[in-house]
Amino acid sequence: MEILELIEVLEDKIEQSFTIPFWGKGIVDKDELLDKLQEMRLKFPEEMKQAKWVKEERQRILADAQKEAEAIIKSGEEKIVAMINEHEITKQAYEQANQIIEKAQNNSHEIRLGANQYADDILRRVEEEMISVAETLRQNRKELKK
Repeated sequence: MEILELIEVLEDKIEQSFTIPFWGKGIVDKDELLDKLQEMRLKFPEEMKQAKWVKEERQRILADAQKEAEAIIKSGEEKIVAMINEHEITKQAYEQANQIIEKAQNNSHEIRLGANQYADDILRRVEEEMISVAETLRQNRKELKK
């Protein structure tokens, strides 16, 4: 029996004991009550050990749960930071890519302008040469006609 059950048994024995009229005192079986008290004394340390173990186990479980909760929170915070950093890195990469594209477009425009200018210079020189050749041809023809 557990201690609470033994206490109930003792209460029942006392309530069912013979009561002396006008005195309010009862007569109980001393040996039976002493046996129950002895049984309680023997069970009490075991139940105290169990209660202490339950309390310690509860504390351990709570501490483990707290550690696990802290680890989950820390992991979540680290993931958030990583995602933010990844977002920042991606944002920086896009910015760099856009700068590179803009620089390439500017270079391409400058090269195109330079190529057009070079071609125009060549064509101008060819034109000037052709004009010079045409002038020479006119003069030669005039001399031939004279």
